[in-house]
Amino acid sequence: MGSDSEVFNRELSKMSDEELMACSKEELLSRLRQEESEKMSALIQRGRLIKEVNKQLQGHLLEIRELKVINQRLQEENTELRDLCCFLDDDRLKVKKLAREWQLFGHHAAKVMREDLGGYLKKLSDLERMQDGLVKENLDLKELCLVLEEECVGRSDSSPGGSTELNLPCMVARDLGDGSSSTGSVGSPDQLHLVCSPDDRRTSFG
Repeated sequence: MGSDSEVFNRELSKMSDEELMACSKEELLSRLRQEESEKMSALIQRGRLIKEVNKQLQGHLLEIRELKVINQRLQEENTELRDLCCFLDDDRLKVKKLAREWQLFGHHAAKVMREDLGGYLKKLSDLERMQDGLVKENLDLKELCLVLEEECVGRSDSSPGGSTELNLPCMVARDLGDGSSSTGSVGSPDQLHLVCSPDDRRTSFG
């Protein structure tokens, strides 16, 4: 019985001719139908697996297409970003160059302004010094004019009416030539005009 059970459990394709001849028709028919049923079940299972694999392949292909589209878009964005980076870098270099030029211009302008300011301050100091000198000279001239006017008035009061014409040239000659005046700029037409007042002229030509 043990040997018959082992022979029955073996596949028909693996049994020898003697073993097949030893089996009855009913056993062979039952074994054949069993093996056909097993093969059919295996084929059905295989078809299901193939369908599942095909479905997974279709899903993977769809994902691959979507990834290709995404990759293409990312490549285009990458190209645009690269171009933008190149443009911004060129702009940065231009701005850097312009800033350097403006910095040099600022240094040069500041240097020129310092030099000009120094010159202007020196000129201003010279003008202030000249103004102070002119103010002092004007004060001296005013004092001299007052002194001369007082002297002229005193001489006209102390001299007779006919001697005024004679006294004026002496005053002018003394102021011009004898060096007795307080400043060297005496004898100008303005001072002569102050010394010879209109009253003196009327007295002289009257």
